[in-house]
Amino acid sequence: MHRYRSHNCGELRAADVDTDVRLSGWLHNRRDLGGILFIDLRDHYGLVQLVARPGTPANEALSSLTKETVVRIDGKVSARGADNVNPDLPTGEIEIEVSEVEVLGAAEQIPFTINADDGVNEERRLEYRFLDLRRERMHRNIMLRTAVISAIRHKMVALGFNEMATPILSATSPEGARDFLVPSRVHAGKFYALPQAPQQFKQLLMIAGFDRYFQIAPCFRDEDARADRSPGEFYQLDIEMSFVEQEDVFQPVEKLMTELFTEFGNGRTVTSPFARIPFREAMLKYGSDKPDLRAELELVDVSDVFAGSGFKAFAGKHVRALAVPDTGDKPRKFFDQMGDFAVQQGAKGLAWVRVGENNELTGPIAKFLTEDDIKSLVDALDLKPGHAVFFGAGEFEEVSKIMGAVRVEAAKRAGHFVEDEFRFCWIVDFPMFEKDPDTGKIEFSHNPFSMPQGGLEALETQDPLDILAWQYDIVCNGTELSSGAIRNHEPEVMYKAFGIAGYDKETVEAEFGGMLRAFKFGAPPHGGIAPGVDRIVMLLADEPNIRETIAFPLNGNAQDLLMGAPSEVDEARLKELHLSIRKGPAKPTPYKPTK
Repeated sequence: MHRYRSHNCGELRAADVDTDVRLSGWLHNRRDLGGILFIDLRDHYGLVQLVARPGTPANEALSSLTKETVVRIDGKVSARGADNVNPDLPTGEIEIEVSEVEVLGAAEQIPFTINADDGVNEERRLEYRFLDLRRERMHRNIMLRTAVISAIRHKMVALGFNEMATPILSATSPEGARDFLVPSRVHAGKFYALPQAPQQFKQLLMIAGFDRYFQIAPCFRDEDARADRSPGEFYQLDIEMSFVEQEDVFQPVEKLMTELFTEFGNGRTVTSPFARIPFREAMLKYGSDKPDLRAELELVDVSDVFAGSGFKAFAGKHVRALAVPDTGDKPRKFFDQMGDFAVQQGAKGLAWVRVGENNELTGPIAKFLTEDDIKSLVDALDLKPGHAVFFGAGEFEEVSKIMGAVRVEAAKRAGHFVEDEFRFCWIVDFPMFEKDPDTGKIEFSHNPFSMPQGGLEALETQDPLDILAWQYDIVCNGTELSSGAIRNHEPEVMYKAFGIAGYDKETVEAEFGGMLRAFKFGAPPHGGIAPGVDRIVMLLADEPNIRETIAFPLNGNAQDLLMGAPSEVDEARLKELHLSIRKGPAKPTPYKPTK
């Protein structure tokens, strides 16, 4: 028999009764019923129940061991009585009568419960992540991630893509976030940058003639954490294709996502084909460029209705309305709660009206509306008896943010939200440039390496803020999975686009010399995208926070509480790297691991 196990803890069944077995695993739980010990033994594959009778060496050994001790046991498989069968456990028809126990790894008292969710805070969980990962939910999430990545690789190869690796140590690039810098020991005063994305390299692969590339690529960005963003590092499915237009990129990605979310979606359906929604339309109808289409309500711009209105609170402002069917008879509490929700999003309040049997309007602002106002609203919103209408007024961006959130919340509260579906869409026609609200400077709004719609002519003849780009996002259930673009592959277009964003020709050549040289030696039209692996798994696992799908994430302050990173470096190492430390202002006391 093998030194540690003849079987794993999840594979024994009724057909194995009377078999002598050897198992190894962790002591998951223990119950003492009248001197008979019942032990749940756990390994990677599952749980199995052990039985140790009173007066046996096995009973004596197991009764004194702490939970999470690693043991090897020998025993015989026996059938459970009919009343003791556990239908929720694959091994629930059998148990193991233990005859011998060997401790392989003793465990100290564990700092939190493994076999139940005891509400321990995230900081403690990350400090003892190796224990946290023993929990069933976390173990399942990480194995889901493994299965998803394996499936992605197989599906991408089947779609005709080739997996290739790109460098980790490279040069800085204006991807929109801060770089992580690596000081060079042999080139004093110079730094490598960890890649925010393999953007330039995957384009160079297309120029080199490889046609269809993919990679499960590690990316590094020095940015703050969010529920759907891990600070420091993340992984993306990096894709690039040659001789393609926008729809040519969409087709294989739609096929991949449909298959992936169907296979791992636990019965949830995937709506197909994916909707194509222009950016400006998305902002108007949904208040967001990452709309949750499970909410089956849309916003309507009614600014014109109130442009000359006597209702001073709305006059001269951007006004968005949300009509919600089947809510006219809701109690006042419903409207008050929606108002409270809007205030939480940053609004000063939430105006509303109800629609009566004869399309008359009642509610807090109804008395301020003229007959013409009411008729215009009924026509613009296609109002029917039983509707309620919520209004937001102010600056476009502010109203979009608040009313976009109100749209989803109202849909959930009023029964117009579809559960158990993955609703994808493509957001297209992004502006090529935007204006920095603080400085007024024109800058790239998306990917700086994108092809403008209209090419060089558009850059030379149009207002930069009117130029659209061949840029797109893929969104699922309100989560942006990825941005992508058809790339610019013409040097003159690149010079002009970067010039509009404030980069002179010398700067462009200094920062993107490799790319420019490549463009001058025959570059094919090409484009790509890079869906986030972490976000895909987060959606499939139905987790609200991306850190729940990563084995060893940094916390919200970009700290590794298990390994103690970031850490200080001694003077000898700093000298070798030609660095000195300049202390900044005092910062809050960092989290200290508990002993």
